[in-house]
Amino acid sequence: MSHLAPLIADLALILICAGIMTLLFKKLKQPLVLGYIVAGFLASPHMPYTPSVGDTANIQTWADIGVIFLLFALGLEFSFKKIVKVGATAIIAALTIIFSMIIVGICVGLCFGWKQMDCIFLGGMIAMSSTTIIYKAFDDLGLSKQKFAGLVLSVLILEDILAIVLMVMLSTMAVSNHFEGTEMLVSIGKLFFFLILWFVVGLYLVPVFLKRMRKLMSEETMLIVSLGLCFGMVVMAAHFGFSPAFGAFIMGSILAETIEAESIERLVKPVKDLFGAIFFVSVGMMVDPTMIAEYAIPIIVITLVVILGQSFFATGLSTRR
Repeated sequence: MSHLAPLIADLALILICAGIMTLLFKKLKQPLVLGYIVAGFLASPHMPYTPSVGDTANIQTWADIGVIFLLFALGLEFSFKKIVKVGATAIIAALTIIFSMIIVGICVGLCFGWKQMDCIFLGGMIAMSSTTIIYKAFDDLGLSKQKFAGLVLSVLILEDILAIVLMVMLSTMAVSNHFEGTEMLVSIGKLFFFLILWFVVGLYLVPVFLKRMRKLMSEETMLIVSLGLCFGMVVMAAHFGFSPAFGAFIMGSILAETIEAESIERLVKPVKDLFGAIFFVSVGMMVDPTMIAEYAIPIIVITLVVILGQSFFATGLSTRR
């Protein structure tokens, strides 16, 4: 009898659970992302009544690849020019939501009697939205092409950029209990370098390269070249201390400026759907019922604060436009 690697067995279990939940949630007319999370919970080691994955470390690697493909696809649909077009509205909304939610989070933490640093971290966490979750939900519900979705995704992307600076600030405070000016300047400088690279490469180098190589590009070649560019930017982003998913988004938005954008988006979609499903299933695997039961009251309160706070500040800004 041949030996089957644990990674393959785990992948089989993940895809079977995801497939069953996809059909069920499609029948119930619910977002598929919710079905994937439920599938992950059922396949996790925390669920003793169903088969569980054997090696969660390998699944984390698959999940990281899934995030890269999801943010790459998001970048393909949302180019640099679109972000510039929404301009001030998205910037004001992102700044207001982040700082308001940080303040709200700090107040909630203080009400629970937590330490000052814990309160600050709570504020930072609830100020950040999950771009991948919202993008996937819009895609499943057929709302990603709507006008309001463009503004929402613009705000989320700007929040992700600001989150990089925020994470540096929080990590510096956690280590030294004060802001380290030099480290902050270096991190912000790296961020500006990436944004300049995004602008220059997106408007000039990559579009010119693809235009000149167009006669040599079959569908297979186009897919390989675009994914090579994507993962090249992922490695560069990680080298400079940024999220790999941020690098994937940047390359996606660069390729969105090219004449091959629609073809690349169509070719990448099946791969994105596969690894995206694995990512969301892995999110469900992290759900620990005992932990939820132990911290039920803080979880419920923080969840309500996030829902009400994000809705209040985002809705207030949109009605004043």
